[in-house]
Amino acid sequence: MPEVMNGAGVSPGVGHGPVRRIAGEVPEPPADARHAGDAEAEKRTALAALAAVADDLEARAARAAEVGNDDGRDVLNAQALMARDPGLADGTAARIDQGAAAARAVFDAFGVYREMLAGAGEYLAARVTDLDDIRDRTVARLLGLPMPGVPDSDEPFVLVARDLAPADTAVLDPAKVVAFVTEEGGPTSHTAILARTMGVPAVVALPGATGIADGTMALVDGSSGRVVLDPAEDEVRTARDAAAARAAALRGATGPGQTRDGHRVPLLANVGGPQDLDNALANGAEGVGLYRTEFLFLDRATPPADAEQEKAYRKVLEAFPEGRVVVRALDAGADKPLAFLPPPGEEPNPALGERGLRMLRRHEDVLSAQLSALSRAASGLTTKLQVMAPMVTDAEEAAYFARACRDHGIDTPGVMVEVPAAALRARDLAREVAFFSLGTNDLTQYTCAADRQLGGLASLQDPWQPAVLDLVALSASAGIPCGVCGEAAGDPALACVLVGLGVTSLSMSAPSLPLVRAALARHTMAECRTAADAAREARTAADARAAAREALPGLAELGL
Repeated sequence: MPEVMNGAGVSPGVGHGPVRRIAGEVPEPPADARHAGDAEAEKRTALAALAAVADDLEARAARAAEVGNDDGRDVLNAQALMARDPGLADGTAARIDQGAAAARAVFDAFGVYREMLAGAGEYLAARVTDLDDIRDRTVARLLGLPMPGVPDSDEPFVLVARDLAPADTAVLDPAKVVAFVTEEGGPTSHTAILARTMGVPAVVALPGATGIADGTMALVDGSSGRVVLDPAEDEVRTARDAAAARAAALRGATGPGQTRDGHRVPLLANVGGPQDLDNALANGAEGVGLYRTEFLFLDRATPPADAEQEKAYRKVLEAFPEGRVVVRALDAGADKPLAFLPPPGEEPNPALGERGLRMLRRHEDVLSAQLSALSRAASGLTTKLQVMAPMVTDAEEAAYFARACRDHGIDTPGVMVEVPAAALRARDLAREVAFFSLGTNDLTQYTCAADRQLGGLASLQDPWQPAVLDLVALSASAGIPCGVCGEAAGDPALACVLVGLGVTSLSMSAPSLPLVRAALARHTMAECRTAADAAREARTAADARAAAREALPGLAELGL
């Protein structure tokens, strides 16, 4: 009998082929490794290795750009900047001055940054893999070891790894790599993002993945997260037929989002700036449901100038003259710390500290500048601008943000519902603002008290948790439009359930739009409501998912 393993599907599609594992794991240099006595020469060696790694990453970025992989280019250039960080060089030099050998000094200097990122929340913790990759490449160069990376193969294969570094995934050939499988990672990791961009099926957070022997035939379903080892020929044929049917269905899924009986559900894209517009438009986005403005502010010592903000906002607004663009006000703090917005003191748990609107209320000049730039950017355009505040807890905070928006000429203020208290008192908040947007990633994390970075708590990080669905229903019944902009919106089955719970729009990563559009088009509003009721009546996330699927017969037509 074939062995079946289950992880998290993060990029749809089916891949089948022999397993090839990532090559060249770099060992940790001995803790007592010392240099021969010439500290200056050792420092030159170490810094030259860091520079060489940065040069290689920049070259890979250029190759990624040549094949149209702009996401890969940006990730690799960001990694190169990490390798050239002056603080990293200083930390390495200081350890060499204390007698450490170059490889050990580099390893320890990276360790300081690694601990900082790992404890800083989801966005930056997801960058730990990037940092580890730069470290390993530098140490390998210093020790004369083979560079870690993707194995060579004359035939298409399934790439298996503990996690994949952006330096590898960004230059992969989709004609050779038929699927990714990793033991670690999550839906917001670079592996998942790049896999979706490339259109390669991917399964992450698969326990035991690195124990799969090279050469084992594997069937990977990037939608369900199912990996079958040594599958029978008829199982492979069935999976490929289902994938072909899904692809045909997606080609026919065009036009605005709606259920089979014509209930409109605008399908929007999550974007980080103008660079994401082409992908959103190509996948039929009707607007933007989450504009993550923090990407304008990250890695800067001072806020972006007013004109720079206005230009970035206007370009996104202009792309959807008949639609809407929902902008999230700067979501700083916790996992997105900014040099010019320091927290008031050390925060043992930044995710529960001063972040989002809490931070903006301490720095009203930053909020005012952003709202002013947004108001100017929307002037004269037909696009409907909506602006929402992150990390809102109660009606007083919602009222504060609404006043700030209206003071700057923005008449459609909203709030994100990420905190359970906000969902529980949604009717109070609804009296203050024009719309809600549910951030299901954080809402799930806070509801279930389960850090999204802890793989051992994966079962509690699932938006199918009935308690989370209850909070969604409560928010959606508060009497104002209520969208979802978290990862849950991109799950075709869960998208139908969300609509059945009363959610009025869905926003997701652009590649997820066609599948969600097709899933909605195959179900009536009554079926969506039945699925939602069945999911809420379940006792576990797995039971909720199974109950909803039974009520959504059209999913089978899509091979889901």
